[in-house]
Amino acid sequence: MFSARQLATRPYAVAADFCRIFNHDMNRLYLLAYLLTGDHAMAEECFVRGLEDSTTSNRVFREWAESWARRTVIHNAIQMVRPRPTDRSVSRPDVRDVTDAAPIAAVIELPAFERFAFVMSVLERHSLQESSILLGCSREEVMAGRDRALRQIGRAAGVSRESAPRTGGGAAVRRAAAQHLAASA
Repeated sequence: MFSARQLATRPYAVAADFCRIFNHDMNRLYLLAYLLTGDHAMAEECFVRGLEDSTTSNRVFREWAESWARRTVIHNAIQMVRPRPTDRSVSRPDVRDVTDAAPIAAVIELPAFERFAFVMSVLERHSLQESSILLGCSREEVMAGRDRALRQIGRAAGVSRESAPRTGGGAAVRRAAAQHLAASA
């Protein structure tokens, strides 16, 4: 198909690049899918759809392939869950098989919209604008959902407003929540 030299010099990612990315980053991509969907079966389907979409989608530059793979997982999770700012239903996940499940459960137990707003804007570092476009809502709704998620995760982790630093308190809570989740992943 392609020689080693052709693979190294081509500007666009091919299916083999995405297969390598999904294989190499399987745990991280699955965790992303699970944090967004809140369900193991849906996360698995989201992961597989993300791989399929990545390998058959429009051409992307090789340098963008990893972020494109993450984006396809996020896009599929949005299509599957359809989170809306007005939906306050809460998942009740089975996290018994997850090591150090408390931080993951704190995210999974968020209402769907807050979970998406938190994962996308805090953990994945999407801008409010990008998150709002992907979720089909306003920046203010994403910000409000993210803030509600941070408060709930902070309460679950035992972080109160009083214990957060006075300057940059929101940023400090975001960092603590993200570090707490990253350490358990």
